[in-house]
Amino acid sequence: MVKARAKLKDSEFAEDVEILNNNNMVMNGKNCELSQVNLDVPVTGTVYGTLLNYKGSLEALKNQVHHPPYNEPPKGPVLYIKPKNTFSAFAKPIPLPTGVPELEIGAALGIVIGKTATRVKKAQAMDYIEGFTIVNDISIPHESVYRPAIRYKARDGFCPIGPWIVPKDSISNPDCLAIRVYINGQLKQENTTSNLIRPISRLIEDVTDFMTLNAGDVLLVGVPENAPLAKANDQIRIEIDEIGYLENPIITEEKLAMEGIS
Repeated sequence: MVKARAKLKDSEFAEDVEILNNNNMVMNGKNCELSQVNLDVPVTGTVYGTLLNYKGSLEALKNQVHHPPYNEPPKGPVLYIKPKNTFSAFAKPIPLPTGVPELEIGAALGIVIGKTATRVKKAQAMDYIEGFTIVNDISIPHESVYRPAIRYKARDGFCPIGPWIVPKDSISNPDCLAIRVYINGQLKQENTTSNLIRPISRLIEDVTDFMTLNAGDVLLVGVPENAPLAKANDQIRIEIDEIGYLENPIITEEKLAMEGIS
């Protein structure tokens, strides 16, 4: 069994749990199926997304990056914020906005920062990590990545996180973790963090060179190319090896409003 940190809804603090081989957990001495536990978001800080950090995502732009508005490939990390209004927990519905037919599913490994990180060098980067979690960086499909579009990426409920934080020492190699996306049980995307342009330690070094990350913040390593699309009533499951899985349904805003679900 692997130990992790999870947070129950309406609980003030996260608590230690044990993850079983079937990805269920032991909490307070009781075996719990994830579907029977009302989990909350296990992180407390700011979530920072990273664009174009998978080799395939940059290659997909081809010659576009050499023309306006880009003019050249990015020389540093391209960051954006997923604000707290976007946060959502395991099994909670992802709202599908009115007039939007599909959402882009952004499977991302989340690096949970354990202590204040400023101008961290690669060799010490792992010392600043508490652990890792799974994040679904939802977006309304849009073409330009020149300036991350807030109205497409920062809608309410557009950042499911969880179900827990797995400590760094339980992960054999975070730079070689398989990531899979299933929609209604069908595999729609598969990639690995070994395809990152900036591996985890390098990403932390480059980001903290110009901004401080604080304990509880989450830095996303990026979303792989060819992110799958999902529509109303689809069930989304993101799996990351050695961490577990994150599941959420997509429900229209109208239905959520009618049923009083949040």
